[in-house]
Amino acid sequence: MRNILVIHYSQSGQLTEILENIVAPMQQDDAVTIDFHNIKMVEDFPFPWTKEKFMGVFPESFLQEPAKIHPVPQDILNKTYDLIVLGYQVWYLTPSIPINSFLKSTDAEKLLKNTPVITVSGSRNMWIMAQEKLKRQLKGLKAKLVGNIALVDRHINHVSVITIVQWMFSGKKERFLNIFPKPGVSQSDIDEASKFGEVILNHVKINEYSALQENLLKKDAVKIKPFLVVTDQRGNLIFSKWAKFLKSKGGIDSPKRKFWVKIFTKYLLIAIWVIAPIVFILFLLTYLPSLGRIKREKVYYESVELK
Repeated sequence: MRNILVIHYSQSGQLTEILENIVAPMQQDDAVTIDFHNIKMVEDFPFPWTKEKFMGVFPESFLQEPAKIHPVPQDILNKTYDLIVLGYQVWYLTPSIPINSFLKSTDAEKLLKNTPVITVSGSRNMWIMAQEKLKRQLKGLKAKLVGNIALVDRHINHVSVITIVQWMFSGKKERFLNIFPKPGVSQSDIDEASKFGEVILNHVKINEYSALQENLLKKDAVKIKPFLVVTDQRGNLIFSKWAKFLKSKGGIDSPKRKFWVKIFTKYLLIAIWVIAPIVFILFLLTYLPSLGRIKREKVYYESVELK
């Protein structure tokens, strides 16, 4: 009998649906048992978000500061798992506060140590640097990262910005103004996520995961867009400066910090609508000279390796 644990935190339910579809083929196998743990915050985050709350959590989110969570049930902690599937959201180019809080808990240390782990994310489009941060955390916990599945919004960057903002602040995953597409991961990609479960099940049965990521890639588990890698990397450099600066202005309710958060919000709009297109043009101009590096990065970011 193989025991699998699915750990995640989802606000809208999109990630929950993705994970349920991934593990569906395994649930049909009598030789596999699956447990679920939904991370619960002591003080949960709202969905839909308010603009002030969403922007206000930026420093703590990016700086990976944990918040209080409820402990994992004892019956799960007392069980030994052959595989853990860890589903996470990306907040500000970083694993979300709930996931980060779990990973910095003693419960995570107990569950993940020496255990094969598959990471699953459902995000707008920039998840790569968040995954790198997650890789480092898993290594620190002595977990064995054996697979990664990253599902994204397939629409172009600026269209997905508009639709995701509408979704976050309204709570409705629907077409905006009957012009824009539905936000988030497409329903077809969510429905087809069971194909990854079929691949995972084959490896679970033999308890061998060395070729798992290679086989997941054959099912399009990860798609790397070189421009978004560059944007993600540069965004992290800028966010690092802003997060530290805002944190220095006090707690989340500090009037001084709230003032500077408003300035950061205006900067973010300029970065998305003005700076990002300029970066894209520069990327195109340097694409051919950088082709070798781009290919090497693509291979690395598709993998579960950690430099």
